[in-house]
Amino acid sequence: MIAAISWVPKGASKSVPIVAEPPSKEEIEEILKSGLMERHDDGENAEDDEEMEVEALKQDEVAHALAAANALGMASKSTNPETDGIADALKELDMDGCDKEDDGVELFGSGLGNLYYPSNEADPYLKNDDDDDSEEEEDTTIKPEDSVIVCARNEDDVSHLEVWILETQRDGDSNMYVHHDIIIPAFPLCTAWLDCPLKGGEKGNFIAVGSMEPAIEIWDLDIMDEVQPSVVLGGIVEKKKKGNKKSIKYVTGSHMDSVLGLAWNKKYRNILASCSADKLVKIWDVTTGKCNLTMEHHTDKVQSVAWNHFSPQVLLSGSFDHSVVMKDGRIPSHSGFKWSVADDVESLAWDPHTEHSFVVSLENGTVTGFDIRTASSDTKPSFTLHAHDKAVCAISYNSLVPNLLATGSMDKTVKLWDLTNNKPSCVASQNPKAGAVFSISFSEDAPFSLAIGGSKGKLEIWDLLSDTGVAGRYGKYANELRRPQP
Repeated sequence: MIAAISWVPKGASKSVPIVAEPPSKEEIEEILKSGLMERHDDGENAEDDEEMEVEALKQDEVAHALAAANALGMASKSTNPETDGIADALKELDMDGCDKEDDGVELFGSGLGNLYYPSNEADPYLKNDDDDDSEEEEDTTIKPEDSVIVCARNEDDVSHLEVWILETQRDGDSNMYVHHDIIIPAFPLCTAWLDCPLKGGEKGNFIAVGSMEPAIEIWDLDIMDEVQPSVVLGGIVEKKKKGNKKSIKYVTGSHMDSVLGLAWNKKYRNILASCSADKLVKIWDVTTGKCNLTMEHHTDKVQSVAWNHFSPQVLLSGSFDHSVVMKDGRIPSHSGFKWSVADDVESLAWDPHTEHSFVVSLENGTVTGFDIRTASSDTKPSFTLHAHDKAVCAISYNSLVPNLLATGSMDKTVKLWDLTNNKPSCVASQNPKAGAVFSISFSEDAPFSLAIGGSKGKLEIWDLLSDTGVAGRYGKYANELRRPQP
């Protein structure tokens, strides 16, 4: 499944990402040590793990012994039934006899003449090396005009981040492929891209990942084959088990349950908001790795957070306690403003075209709009839309077209809505064959491209202009994009 999707702004990625240096001996030992400690702390499967390790060692010893015996020509003299079986199987292959067949074929040439060439240019085996290198470099090059999408996926109990490239060809066709991926240790639930320069310079290219674990990991997207995150916010220091009692020690300021939502602040680029199943909302400084503020204004799991586009100190949070709360980070002691909704909050988003409007999607399939200008006197919604037959897991505003909202649902459909004058109307609907839809996101660089991820684990891109109704309605905005800038 694909749990979360984030677009990387065009030009933010390095043209040729660097390959990570192999971990040092000390780093490997530390990773192995931490893994063994975790298995030891789990306790229940410790004996099974030990038996598996012993069995693996035995098999490894058998393999080494057989290789040594073969080298000495003594495999046939073995009395060990386990090694005898392997030796007999090798005999049946008659590897020595293979060379005797087809005497007319010379596998390795004749004489030494063929082994020498006066120059590298004359050696046919070296002629294509440069071409291979250039092709490999071309495959890893990210062009400034390429769109980059990061998917948080889980498949066969393996969790990873996939970095996709979406190329637009000269003939208008597109080509999409995975550039590289990053293995992560826990089931991912949410992501947020950020450009805070964690490693120096003016800007970086990072992705923050919230998962089933309490730690938030921040990974460098410009490094391939990386095995460790650049920054970890919070997390577990150690686990202990005595009898039936378990105790967990957390990093100071850490969440204590799964991280369900993340939001990066584009104005204050070192600031990241998070929310969790522990009912808390936290504000982090990613440069120090410390939690600056913890807010406890919800009474159940907090599912989503979002910064206001025009007032970057203002933060929304939506919870399973059937409420949405707006807080100002400059006055954390203030209780903020609260709106009640009809069901568990799945997602929320600020309107990028106006400072005072936001929408909330709910478990019951509805989407509700609110105007914060009436927060002190009237908390009734501006509109309530029965958008889907099942939970609306994801919503995304279009950054170019005012009042255009996309919704994705467990009912396997994605819909486009025109919210003009708080009177929603459906513009288009599609079943993208992604299964239950968990995440959708409009590209800011290519606003008519909508990325979709769901239970089937396949990234889908909906080109909105391929829908004649959408193209006819919003074609003027597409024309503005194509118009050369002065």
